[in-house]
Amino acid sequence: MPGPILVTGAAGFAGSHLIDLLAGDGRDVVAWHRQAALARRNAISGRRPGVTVEAVDLLDPAAVRTAAARVRPAVVYHLAGAAHVGESWTRTEATFATNVRATHHLLEALRLAGAAPRFLVPSSATVYRSADEPLTEDHPLIPESPYGVSKLAQELLASRAIADHIDVTIARSFNHVGPRQDPSFVASSFARQIAEIESGQRAAELCVGNLDARRDLSDVRDTVRAYAMLVERGQRGRAYNVCTGRAVTVRELLDRLLARARTTIKVHVDPARYRPNDVPLVLGDPSRIQREVGWTAEIPLDRTLDDLLEYWREQITV
Repeated sequence: MPGPILVTGAAGFAGSHLIDLLAGDGRDVVAWHRQAALARRNAISGRRPGVTVEAVDLLDPAAVRTAAARVRPAVVYHLAGAAHVGESWTRTEATFATNVRATHHLLEALRLAGAAPRFLVPSSATVYRSADEPLTEDHPLIPESPYGVSKLAQELLASRAIADHIDVTIARSFNHVGPRQDPSFVASSFARQIAEIESGQRAAELCVGNLDARRDLSDVRDTVRAYAMLVERGQRGRAYNVCTGRAVTVRELLDRLLARARTTIKVHVDPARYRPNDVPLVLGDPSRIQREVGWTAEIPLDRTLDDLLEYWREQITV
């Protein structure tokens, strides 16, 4: 396909791992990030061969139009967005602006530029109504959080853009974890606290929230590999769950991390860390993506947790 690959949100968690995956495959990659994101510790490197890093504010429609007309991408991975379910209850306006309005600006800019790219939208399992069974792509779409509503709106915007010759595929990602994840997310929070305790920066007590929730967890590197495969093989306008089909409790996640700690750590349950609407089970059915795309999760959870904890140990000593 002619034209470069565009990755929005390239300095974010999944975005930076996608850049790692795409860099060096012979294609030109344009990595967009917010100006404020450049100083973050998980910021992408601008020194990768074939990767051009640009600061583009997706909430500035004029800037997006100018940048899109210059790049005219053949492929777009639209990874920019607010990603925290819990924070969407207190930052609802910002969540909708980042996930919905920014997506509209990008799609409109591509239309005006006459670009007709393959366009990957990373949606979320939160678009589904909660259930006590594995969720398929045909499950009712009834979000139960502001974040979920914003992701469903993002899906609808992208689906409408098919009429503008933008070749949209939707990835409904379930929870993904790994190195560089913000510590506001549970696994990364646990790992950072353990690293801080090991280094003597805090008392040997780990503060936690709800440990009974069960989640379908993928390694972020498996997740971005699914995105790349969906761009190559996914059907236009079709949604695909990106998940393992297995759920673990947050308690099991904590126990596995504590087993890796280099010192004894007490656990303190903090009710302030509970979410307003914490769904007991989020479990996906990966049958469609396995059957139609050939993707399956490969990285075991133990490796993910090893890498996550080592990442925070390195960050704490910097």
